[in-house]
Amino acid sequence: MLEWNCQNDRGGFTMSIVGQRIKWLREQKQWSQLQLAEKLGIHNTVLSRIESGEKKGVDAHLISKVADLFEVSTDFLHGRTEEPSWQRGSVRETPATFLDVDGLTEKDLIEVKRHIEFLKWKALQEKNENPS
Repeated sequence: MLEWNCQNDRGGFTMSIVGQRIKWLREQKQWSQLQLAEKLGIHNTVLSRIESGEKKGVDAHLISKVADLFEVSTDFLHGRTEEPSWQRGSVRETPATFLDVDGLTEKDLIEVKRHIEFLKWKALQEKNENPS
């Protein structure tokens, strides 16, 4: 199991979990910051600031691009799961009961799952912006 430590020796946070996980994924591919930044369409100094935790609040579109590039879930990048892979089990094995998944490929099902995750994120953002 991977262990993620975002605290420094003074108890403060030195690196965001998002930044730490992006760095870990980049290193698994043996890519430089410049290589990853080019793939994401951002400047390498922005990526450096994200990985170091200096840049707070990474934009949702960039998180999605990173998730797509590394084939991981946004939940993994945000620290809501320890499992980096989409392949925790086949999406086909546990579809929502209201979805007709006949005829869809595994890739199609992963895309459906990503859309659902985005909609859940969007609903949470709207709820946070307009609390009852």
